[in-house]
Amino acid sequence: MTGGLRRFRTPAPRAAPGEKCEMCAEPIGAEHGHVIDLESRTILCTCRGCYLLFTHRGSGGKRHRAVPDRFRHAPRFGPGTALWETAGIPVKTAFLFRNSVQDRPVAFYPSPAGATESLLPLGTWDELLAGTAAFADIADDVEALLLNQLDLGFECFLVPIDVCYELVGLVRTTWRGFDGGTEAHEAIDGFFARLRERSEVVTDG
Repeated sequence: MTGGLRRFRTPAPRAAPGEKCEMCAEPIGAEHGHVIDLESRTILCTCRGCYLLFTHRGSGGKRHRAVPDRFRHAPRFGPGTALWETAGIPVKTAFLFRNSVQDRPVAFYPSPAGATESLLPLGTWDELLAGTAAFADIADDVEALLLNQLDLGFECFLVPIDVCYELVGLVRTTWRGFDGGTEAHEAIDGFFARLRERSEVVTDG
């Protein structure tokens, strides 16, 4: 298993009050920023000062980047159907982002064992971004497209990458048996309900 996949096996860290910034050891509270190590895909809990150091591409070197805090939601997302048909994703949820270290877009779906990578057909990433103009400026490495299959199609979110890590951890810790069980399904439904509440609604095109 690669380092990136190994990182997906556990939820993104959430420091408790009294814990310290993982970059400078400054005390931080429950509400704090995250910085991603692009090589290991590790999420670091940081104080405001360290977070701001890595908010621009190339800041502080090329290894670290601050995870932004913006949420967008396309309630209807047509390109999702073609993705599921061509990529062979066996579950209802997947997330995609462009990995600058590998110089390619990647796709994962959550499973009881962690995150499983799904190979993307050529051109899929560009087709997804073309589906909604508000997703075109998605940032490499630190933001992802999170797709969720509904009864009448797909919805899509542009989210910080640590939100996807959170979902992977949620599935891994609550899933029971073959179909997941009531606890897992209620937890996943609650996750997406909260995500809809905090997201800016955008439309196709």
